[in-house]
Order: sequence, then structure tokens, then C-alpha cells
Amino acid sequence: MSSFCREVITLQLGHYSNFVGTHWWNLQDASLSYDPGSPLAEVQSDVVFREGRTLGGHVTYTPRLISMDLKGSLRTLRQEGSLYNADKDASAATWEGSLMMHKESPSVKNSFLEDLDKLDNGTILAGADFSSSSSSQLSAAAVGVDTVNGRLARVQQGYRLEGSVKVWSDFLRIHLHPRTVSVIHKYNHDGEADRLEAFAQGESLLQGALLEELEDRLHFFVEECDYFQGFQVLCDLADGFAGLGSKLTELLRDSYGGRGILTWGLAPVSRPDSTPVKDLYRLLNCTLGALHMSNHSSMFCPLTLRGGLGRRPGPPPEFPHLSYDPSLWYHSSSVLALALDALTAPYRLRNNGVPMWQLADSLAVSGRKVVAAYGAVPFPMMHGSSLPDALSACSGALPWRPLSACPEAGGGRCYGQWATLKGFEGQKLTSCLSAGMRPPTPLHSLHSGEEVLAAYIGSFHPSAPLALQLVSTPSKLTPPFPQIFSPSLGAQGFLQNQPPPPGSRAPPVSSVPVLTSLQTGSALGPWLSELHRAASSLDVRRVAPSFLCHGLEAADHQEALEQLRLLARCYKDDSSGAAPSSSEEDDDD
Repeated sequence: MSSFCREVITLQLGHYSNFVGTHWWNLQDASLSYDPGSPLAEVQSDVVFREGRTLGGHVTYTPRLISMDLKGSLRTLRQEGSLYNADKDASAATWEGSLMMHKESPSVKNSFLEDLDKLDNGTILAGADFSSSSSSQLSAAAVGVDTVNGRLARVQQGYRLEGSVKVWSDFLRIHLHPRTVSVIHKYNHDGEADRLEAFAQGESLLQGALLEELEDRLHFFVEECDYFQGFQVLCDLADGFAGLGSKLTELLRDSYGGRGILTWGLAPVSRPDSTPVKDLYRLLNCTLGALHMSNHSSMFCPLTLRGGLGRRPGPPPEFPHLSYDPSLWYHSSSVLALALDALTAPYRLRNNGVPMWQLADSLAVSGRKVVAAYGAVPFPMMHGSSLPDALSACSGALPWRPLSACPEAGGGRCYGQWATLKGFEGQKLTSCLSAGMRPPTPLHSLHSGEEVLAAYIGSFHPSAPLALQLVSTPSKLTPPFPQIFSPSLGAQGFLQNQPPPPGSRAPPVSSVPVLTSLQTGSALGPWLSELHRAASSLDVRRVAPSFLCHGLEAADHQEALEQLRLLARCYKDDSSGAAPSSSEEDDDD
């Protein structure tokens, strides 16, 4: 691989963040490239993967990742992984007294994990056992990857994991480094007792042995980097991990000053254990987490398919060419992972990429570090057509949907935007008009894909600074990514001229184009104000007194709400001259 790259360390905090992260890493593994001359090398895998060696001397590539979750959340996954630890000889035990052995039946693996085990026994596993130090070794690695992906693809129609995925490791297809998984044994993943439900519980965790363990893992990954650019943090926003994420981002800011810290706050659409009191807890966690993590990060972006983070969220966004179950974590996390693959592409590119700090600085205008994400998943592009054709077919509207529970404000002001189109491989970015032919739209007369996309987005936000990134390589979908796509899509994720015949079995979608946008603008003002109003309307000491029983003082909570109110005012659009609404007047009091 390339000798120069800007390395990134990923942290995943919480069960839903690990769901999204697992899909995201599976996508990276599917596109992992060992040949710099390969077209897949457009995205530089070394940015997020690290090279190591097993005890047997085999070269490995594993994620540069620290993943934190609760006791009981791993099921069949070994915390230390299976790459570097040799089985210990039971005869080495020195205890001569009596022993009592307790055995627990292991969790049953689903069909996908069973197939992975079969391929792993005597077969090179994708991303786990290969070398790029010579052409012969590289060729063997490529053969191994093709073997695994090919065999799994042939049986993908048989993988229907919707009923068998209980935890994120149930669909993890890569090996992890022994220093990756950290289990918090103080709290349980399942059951009613010892749950990590309150913000202050998470804050109090980052001390003592857990803090030492985390710092040791951070130092291990950081010290082996040559051009370390920063951290991408995926953190659950609605439970106690919001408090842990707030303390962790503060630690990263203080210990690694000058590095980028891009934080993504994750929230599922629904939870199976919802009660009125737990829903209040989750609202308060979202409020405090969004405030504190945005203060400590270079940029903070919530990612959720909920219609809102308040007490009465709207319906999840509808994507025209997806057929997914928003309440199923296995589905919703896959949609967010596809979007995140494009959102994070700018600082992972081999050529023409930008460092994390530049991406954050272009959006965090005047200290507004909360941004909103939008995505067209997939981007509706007809097979064999062009980018001007695809955008012209959007009927005068932006093609994306909210990914941060923050709808774009009609006519609102945008302070900065970063748009990424990923996966147009094989399609034309401009219109090929015959000589003398009149362009059907102004877009068809432009001479580059950047001009076409900039002109279309600029027609909605004409005065907003806009940065663009066009990435040809698509997001490759390999088993066990759920097949949640409309029959109107072909195998490469492009719309077909003719729908498949009734009753026919469409081939699985193996890649999709995705268009995403990160924005900071006046639309975030009402979003933050709604969070403030919802949290301020509660008398926490009366309706949820136990929320304050873990170290959070009532005065600190009130101070945080005031900071949130002031943050919302930073996004207020005063350019229109219109009279403020009654809710805005209330916020200014």
C-alpha cells in the first residue's frame, strides 16, 4: 500500500454505534485494495486500516478501531479476537486444589457466521491474512479475497438475517485487533438491572481502570501512526454513552490538541424497551450529549433516521428506492453506514483528499460546530444516462433526505456545505450533445461533473460556500448487507430502463451510488431550539429524579440548558427581516 497517508483512529461507543460501525467496516473491507494502481485505490484503505503480524508471522490488516460496549453484547465474538492469541495449554495450570467448572452453552451462530468459519478454516479470509510485500503474495491475497467474496455472493440470496441478528457481531465479517473491543462489565446490555441509562453514569465511567485501559489503547494506535490526522467518533446519543462520549471527546481534545475530532451522534428510530420514563431519559441524554460533544469536537453531527429527537418525533424519512424497516436496527444502521461511507470519504482519499481539520473548519463557521447530514441513498441515476439527466429528473428539488432529524428550511440561509457524490463509476458526468444540438437544460451545457453538481446545489443555496467531492468508486455491498433495495435498481444500483418482469428474481444489488451533504445553516436553529424547549419543559427533579442520582447536579443541568439556548441563537437567520415566531421570542427571553 501507499507509504504516505493521514491515519485516522475510529472510536465506537455504544451498541447502536457498533451496529452502524460494523456495516461501515464491512463496506471498507469489501473495497479493501492492496494494489495502488487498482481503480479501487481511489479510497486509501491505510487511512483506517493498520498492518500487523500474527504469532505465525502472517501479515494482517485490521481496523484502527476502539469499540466499547456493555457486558453481554458480544455473543459469539471473542473480546480478544482470534488473530493473535494462540490457544493456551491446559496442562500449564499450577493449581493443585479442587476445581469446580461451570459451563454455559455458547450462543448459536447464524448461517452467515457459520459460512465465515468454514471459509476461515484453511481459506484466506478477506482482510485477515495476506501480504503486499511482493507481487506473488499480492496475487495470492487477491485470489483469497475473490474467493471469499465470490463464495459468499453466490449464497447471498440465502442470507436473511433479519430474524437472527441480535447484536452487531452477528454480521461482522472482519477480524479485529485484540486491543479493539473494550467491554464495560459494570453495566448490562440486556435485562432490567444495572443499565447504562443516564448521562452522568457515562460521565463517571471514564476514570480509574477504564481510563487507564482506554489511554493505553489510544497510545498504542496513535504511536504507530506517521501522519496522524485525528479521530472519528461514533457515539450513542440517547443513553449513558452520551456522557461517556462527552468525557472521551474532552480527553481527546486535551490530550491530542490540533488533531481533528469528528463526532457522529447515533440514535436508532426505536427501542424495544421504551417506557415514558426511559423516553424522558433519552431526551435528556440527547440534549446534554449534543451540547457537550459539540463543545469538545471539531465538528458534531447527529445521525439518525428518527423524524426528530424530541418527545414526539415525526415519521422516519422515506427513500424512494429503499424498502427497509426503520425499527429494525440491522436495516436502519445499514442505511446510515452507506451515508457515512460517503460523508467520511473526503479525508480518506488517496488523491485530492482533505484533512479532517479542513473539512471541519469549512463547516464550523464562527464556532457553529453542530452540522446536519442529508443523503440520497441511493442516488437515483438511470443506467447509461448522465449526471445532468439525473439531476434534471429531480423535479426542481434536492434529491436527499434528512439524516439528522433536521429538515432543510425552505429559503433558509446556509453558512457552509460539503457535498459528496460517490459511486458514479461507468456513468457520464456531463451531457454528450451532438454538434448544433440545443442543451435541454443549462446543466447539459456544463463541462465537468463538479460544475454540474455545483450549479444544481447552488440554485437552492446561491450564496452559500460549497465544497464538492466526486468519488467514482461505489460502495460495494457484500454479504451480509441486507437487500433492502427496490426492484427498479440493477446490480450496480442504477435505475433500469425497464422494470424486471413480474415474478422474476432480481439479482442482488452489489453496489450503489450515494449523494450526501453536510450543512451548517439556519435550519439547525429550530432543531436546537426544539431540543431546548423539550428538555426545559421538564421538571427533572419531579418527573425523573433518578436522572440526578448519578452525579449530575440540578444547577449543572440548568446551566447546560442555557448554553443550548445560546447555541440555538447562533443559527438564527436574521437576513430575511421577518418577524420572529412566538417560539423564537420565547427562546430570546
